[in-house]
Amino acid sequence: MSFELSAGDAVTLGATVKEDGVNFAVFSEHATAMHLCLFDDAGAERRIALPECHGGIWHGHVAGVGPGQHYGYRAHGPYRPDEGHRFNANKLLMDPYARRLTGHPVWDDALFGFDVSADAMDLSFDTRDSARHMPRSVVEDARPAPAARPGARLEDSIIYEGHVRGLTCGHPGIDRPGSFLSLASDPILEHLTNLGVTAIELLPVHAFINDRFLVDKGLTNYWGYQSIGFHAPDPRYLSGGGIAEFREMVDRFHAAGIEVLLDVVYNHTGEGDQLGPTLCFRGLDNASYYRLEPDKRYYVNDTGTGNTLDLSHPMVLRLVMDSMRYWIEVMGVDGFRFDLATTLGRTPRGFERHGPFFQAVLQDPVLAGVKLIAEPWDIGYGGYQLGAFPPPFLEWNDKFRDGVRRFWRGDAGRAPDFADRLTGSATQFDHSGRQSTASVNLLTAHDGMPLQDVVSYGRKHNEANGEDGRDGHSENFSDNMGHEGATEDPTINEARARRKRAMMATLLLSQGTPMILAGDELGHSQGGNNNAYNQDNPTSWIDWTDIDQDFLAFTQRMIALRKAHPVLRQKLFLHSRERLADGVEDLFWWREDGSSMTTLDWHDPTRIILAAEKRMAAETPDYSAHEHAILLVFNAGEGADFILPPAPEGRLWCHEIETADVGHMRRLVRQDSIAIPKQSVSVFVAEEAE
Repeated sequence: MSFELSAGDAVTLGATVKEDGVNFAVFSEHATAMHLCLFDDAGAERRIALPECHGGIWHGHVAGVGPGQHYGYRAHGPYRPDEGHRFNANKLLMDPYARRLTGHPVWDDALFGFDVSADAMDLSFDTRDSARHMPRSVVEDARPAPAARPGARLEDSIIYEGHVRGLTCGHPGIDRPGSFLSLASDPILEHLTNLGVTAIELLPVHAFINDRFLVDKGLTNYWGYQSIGFHAPDPRYLSGGGIAEFREMVDRFHAAGIEVLLDVVYNHTGEGDQLGPTLCFRGLDNASYYRLEPDKRYYVNDTGTGNTLDLSHPMVLRLVMDSMRYWIEVMGVDGFRFDLATTLGRTPRGFERHGPFFQAVLQDPVLAGVKLIAEPWDIGYGGYQLGAFPPPFLEWNDKFRDGVRRFWRGDAGRAPDFADRLTGSATQFDHSGRQSTASVNLLTAHDGMPLQDVVSYGRKHNEANGEDGRDGHSENFSDNMGHEGATEDPTINEARARRKRAMMATLLLSQGTPMILAGDELGHSQGGNNNAYNQDNPTSWIDWTDIDQDFLAFTQRMIALRKAHPVLRQKLFLHSRERLADGVEDLFWWREDGSSMTTLDWHDPTRIILAAEKRMAAETPDYSAHEHAILLVFNAGEGADFILPPAPEGRLWCHEIETADVGHMRRLVRQDSIAIPKQSVSVFVAEEAE
């Protein structure tokens, strides 16, 4: 290899393609030297000392190389774990800004910076070269490209959480299952467009590692929450066409009117704790990239994964911001869901809703208008922060999940909480200029049981995970409804189907931003496994040859109903305030005898029937879509007669939805009373009298 080296610049981190070569730049505040390692087609390595360091950014321009060049780094510096430094130039390191990786680390003791057999463990020093076990970073000429974005308004959004492999590996009618291209294949796009969702939220697609303890068990990291490359799509999802395949997938989703959101893991990396491997950040500058304990040998572990990235460091924050901008500007995505987002707001003083990360995001013009969703907790002190994030962040609302499950299970005293969930969880979100859309309402998510299992299992069944059932949540608020697991009993199966319809209807009738777990609409089951993070097999893959057509049709109908009625998609909260236009309140709560709910009713632990009459919010501006009223009746108990409240003047109630009857046909109701079936949701729309 013949190259010409010059100073280059520190302006753009990573490998930047120029007309006459490539500029390489990598951050390390504490390194004493930095070697760029270039590999030829035969795998031979040439080391080049980067000639310049400015502000902790090591850089150099190499003429004679271009896109496709394989490379890595070796960082020189002190190996003093007690001081937070773990430099070991024997270890080949990934570029944190690499746009593509050739594969994944192949587990070997040489990947560790210390001698794993030594008594002192991580205080020892390992001299073995890790290069042959490490993937290479690859130079890519990745530049911004225009994106024709669907741009769904928040109040119109319906999110679909899915996994690249989970959605495609069990589908018999697509090529290259498990790849980005298969995800954007015609059968998947047709299903999602027919379903009516507006966005797909993908579990992590950033390059991630398979934990060694999983590989040793013959398992894999299926979910992907062990990121190691924040700019590179994971190689396992590419099918030979390079990173352009990801952008092709996004463009196909956009052409179908569907946004693409990424679940991103910026709170930690896959390098683990002090006994983890040296793959990238640890070897480049451990003391800068990670939050360390006062005893700097150890890592702050607010994430439960062994380490925590230090976003209070400006260069680590820049890495995260550069990553988000890259996925928006170059890869075309429409937003992000932030794993363990409380960690992103932590400073030495604890969680701060106006901390450096949030300030950086809110002032960034590239991020303006994209969808930002927080998972509002971590495992650190004060980690549960539901409702505490600044606008425009949305938040996963686990209180909605648990409240809806408990109401339909028949738990005592759930009516007040259930009412709050139906109206946008105002207790958590109606402050600081936030809107009801800030609540991402979910019945299920990847982390937990799918909906079919919520009504089929009373406890978790995680034996296949190899952790003796200790993993996963123990309280799922699920119900086997008389038999643990699948059954041929028609009575039990009908009861399960009825409850699923009631729960799905609740999700799509509630204020907030609904999210549906991929496969729930099809009847997918994980056999009771509520933590299938290492199940890259039919446990997690949707079986497209055996789907619940009735429930799919019902879910499609409920989504269409939501889209058709502005009352159901309001971003303003409803607080039973009188409207200036007509003096009528925007929200009524009714008893089954036709009278208004009283304080005693709200505190009645046996109340399992709740009726909400929703109208447009009192503050709704004239230019917004208007609608008269929708009456929703939720019955978690036995059948009962319900006296309908008066419909708006000149209108009648039209019985639009009856979840207990899959064949229900809409009809005008001309009588004062109507029978409400057990375990059901009834929807009445105020329509003009004929």
